[in-house]
Amino acid sequence: MTAIKAADVDRFIARPDPAMPIVLVYGPDAGLVRERADALVKASVDDPNDPFSFVRIEGEDLTGNPSRLVEEAHTVPLFGGRRAVLVKAGGRNIVAAVEPVIAAPSRECRVIIEAGDLKKTAPLRTLCEKSKAAAALPCYVDNERDLARLIDDEMRVANLQIAPDARATLLGLLGGDRLASRNEVRKLALYAQGAGRVELTDVMAVVADASALALDGVIDSAFAGKTSDVETEFGKARAGGSSPAAIVSAAIRQVANLHKMKLAVESGDSVEFAMKRGAPPVHFSRERDVGAALRAWSPPRLLRTMEQLAEASLEMRRNAVLAEAIAQRTLLSIAVGARRRES
Repeated sequence: MTAIKAADVDRFIARPDPAMPIVLVYGPDAGLVRERADALVKASVDDPNDPFSFVRIEGEDLTGNPSRLVEEAHTVPLFGGRRAVLVKAGGRNIVAAVEPVIAAPSRECRVIIEAGDLKKTAPLRTLCEKSKAAAALPCYVDNERDLARLIDDEMRVANLQIAPDARATLLGLLGGDRLASRNEVRKLALYAQGAGRVELTDVMAVVADASALALDGVIDSAFAGKTSDVETEFGKARAGGSSPAAIVSAAIRQVANLHKMKLAVESGDSVEFAMKRGAPPVHFSRERDVGAALRAWSPPRLLRTMEQLAEASLEMRRNAVLAEAIAQRTLLSIAVGARRRES
């Protein structure tokens, strides 16, 4: 079996194993899939712009001509050197094209297959995981540690420091897609170039939420008690590429923010003032729903909901097949709870 563990993927990409010339890159994070496929291309050829060394093939081209892939893999470069073929599988079934390459792999050419989120039983994933000549690299949605490392790496490259509150806020605004997150951090670094340090005001001025914009609707509907909207907004978030794990993670961040703001309200702040003091401040487009949530929930109930979400997150990891159902059921439960006024 040559399924590479998620924790070992970056190490493999840094030093691709020559004994595995066929590499399948797949997963729910399309941006991370693309980023890692591009990194493999750069590690496999001297000049990606040289058409004799690097060839890109669309999956639809292989459905009508499956033999093309094995022919490309065994083509000798005109001027010598290393060679690579990148296959963008898309939604096409390209197993018939990949099987001959796995049966007779070329040690002179790396074949990189860029695919989407493949189930464990998907033929292409199964084929590559069972072959000693192939490696299957999963690309899951970034967790907080991955995002923190991405921020620190980009800040270091830009020769910038970042204030703790700015870093914490930025973490909450990233996720869902690696390339989108990286682009947001680079945009922020460009904006702060010359200042030496990124402040919270910079983050709020520049960073458009790369994932939460798609999640605000479902999260706000749940905590505001809009049971009829949760299912619709959940479907929108999923259609926008947000995984069930990302949705629940966003809900956990939001319940923590609500708890802090509710404590401020109980200490004497108005709901409006508490929202403006939030980190990050609540966007004006969300003030109605977040304000409704702050009026509906008490601190003890928010803490219990935080535990409920943490349990749901654990249950989703244990039962990945049911992750979507678990996430949706949990958010509906929160929406029903928001309509109750007990403490």
